[in-house]
Amino acid sequence: MTPRELNRATLDRQLLLRRSPMSVGAAVGRLLAVQAQEPASPYLALWNRVEGLRAADVDAAFADGTLVRASLLRVTLHAVCRTDWPAVHAAMTPLLRAARLADYRWLESDLTPAEAETALARLAAFATTPRLGADIQRMLDGTVGDPARMWWALRTFAPLHHVPTGGPWSFRQPASFVAASGSADHARSVRELVRRYLAAFGPASTSDVLAYTRLNSARIKAAVASLGSELTLRDGLLDLADAPPLPPADTPAPPRLLGMWDNVLLAYADRTRLIPADYRPLVVRRNGDVLPALLVDGYVAGVWRPTEGGIEATAFHRLSDADWAGLAAEARSLTAFVGDRDPALYRRYAHWWRKGIPAAEVRLLPA
Repeated sequence: MTPRELNRATLDRQLLLRRSPMSVGAAVGRLLAVQAQEPASPYLALWNRVEGLRAADVDAAFADGTLVRASLLRVTLHAVCRTDWPAVHAAMTPLLRAARLADYRWLESDLTPAEAETALARLAAFATTPRLGADIQRMLDGTVGDPARMWWALRTFAPLHHVPTGGPWSFRQPASFVAASGSADHARSVRELVRRYLAAFGPASTSDVLAYTRLNSARIKAAVASLGSELTLRDGLLDLADAPPLPPADTPAPPRLLGMWDNVLLAYADRTRLIPADYRPLVVRRNGDVLPALLVDGYVAGVWRPTEGGIEATAFHRLSDADWAGLAAEARSLTAFVGDRDPALYRRYAHWWRKGIPAAEVRLLPA
């Protein structure tokens, strides 16, 4: 495969070659998960991929439980289908636990893993109805020496879902939590996670799966071995044996305005599949922030942010008039989608622009 063929394969699997008339649940199931660290990001991820999507459709999917928000991949918040949550959580539990119980902040406390297990049982009984974090911490008070530190750990690896609390994007502070139901076997779940990753992001390497999940390579390689004939190799990269044919390298790729932390920008060890190497530090910042990105001809070409009157687009290289026209059409669609819900979308990340972003062109794309 040429790099361009690999790029088009990724865009195809991620519904970025054309918007699909799928339901919200079907789209998230196809994508495996959508990053939800910023509450608006699942909405934008789906707007980029689902034909005719309304923000209210995503509201409804969270409200009726079709989608759930929880700490999962890479120890960050993701939205997944409720039916997929047990397997994804079971696959990620060792990493989620280690992220807290092996952290220096836990190790410097007087708390023990045995106390965490007892607290988990108490939490499961207490959070059968939605609870604020402050309520959970008060419940732990008197049962452990450091209830604040215990809750800091539990909210990452306990089987919990975030409960929609309103606001423009379904979730706002203070967060509310409810105990999740359903469990799954860890080894089988890792195998299913690898299979679903390849369906959503393949062809890919085991290093790519590691980058997307942060699971250790031994677990991933064991899952690959157990999948056996379900997998095949395409020029040294893993893929599902029954995967659809890859699109031609010359398949047109329409412009897109990707939201913050869009999964397609985080799913690979080698991100040059979509992000030119020189542009990576401009989009993926040192603290892990992944800025809203312009996608032009299938590759990251700049960043964007809402401003008064429309979308400010910063291109890292000069774009053609046709490219700008395509981005302008997307900007009009995005501002209509956002409506009056949150005109200053991602406002708290404006400091990256104040610090300066190298630009070949900057244009205001009117609403």
